[in-house]
Amino acid sequence: MSTIGFIGSGNMAEALIRGIIAAKVYAPPSIFISDVRQERLEELAEKYGVIPCDTNVRVVERVETVVLSVKPQVVNEALQSIKNAGKGGKLFISIAAGIKIAKIAAVLGEIPIIRVMPNTPALIGEGASALFANKRARPLLDRALSIFAAVGKAVVVEEEGLIDSVTAVSGSGPAYFFLLMEAMIDAALALGLPPGVAKDLVLQTARGAGLLATEADKNGESPAVLRRKVTSPGGTTEAALKVFAAHDFQRLVNDALKAARDRSRELSG
Repeated sequence: MSTIGFIGSGNMAEALIRGIIAAKVYAPPSIFISDVRQERLEELAEKYGVIPCDTNVRVVERVETVVLSVKPQVVNEALQSIKNAGKGGKLFISIAAGIKIAKIAAVLGEIPIIRVMPNTPALIGEGASALFANKRARPLLDRALSIFAAVGKAVVVEEEGLIDSVTAVSGSGPAYFFLLMEAMIDAALALGLPPGVAKDLVLQTARGAGLLATEADKNGESPAVLRRKVTSPGGTTEAALKVFAAHDFQRLVNDALKAARDRSRELSG
């Protein structure tokens, strides 16, 4: 059985651990973890049967694949802690937002590195992740894809710069849907619906629309096709969509995602 280690054991690391165990990608005894919080290591060890390590170096020494799952502001500290650990043939995967492969390679050397932008629905096994591999890591992409496919949908991009676009679309994307849900709940209250009813209807509508769009995609039906199917001429849906169009909804979305993409570029230097 191959081995994997997590340097940093926060929520996203736990989501990946839970996913890869459930999907039988890795067995618990082959998963090694480190963290600055001893109580966190004990919690995950008890919950999943994974192996806690007292240092980052111990993780690197024991595994074939290392996931850098620390916060961006402490990435350099984590990298410095393992720069002298044996790295021959190991694959390093970073999920630290905004950290370029070149920054990792500057400390660890020219080794196989894959940069990944996941998103928070991975916490419930419904994430969207995009991967970019440097040249040395390309032969190992399938290994990384199996890890992130265990918590949702995983895709590959061919240019590292596209990770900034991914950040704007799927990395930050859940917040856009939450904002729409929040606005719809408030609007439903203004229309006289009780709070519980408003919330239940909006959340179920969002869930159903997402599932329907995913299922329809299997038959080649896009969201645009679904929108047209539910929009009867002169009907209620058309009345609402005309208001969105009058306020240039598409341009608003374009501008918002461009702002997120540009900010991602600024943060990653």
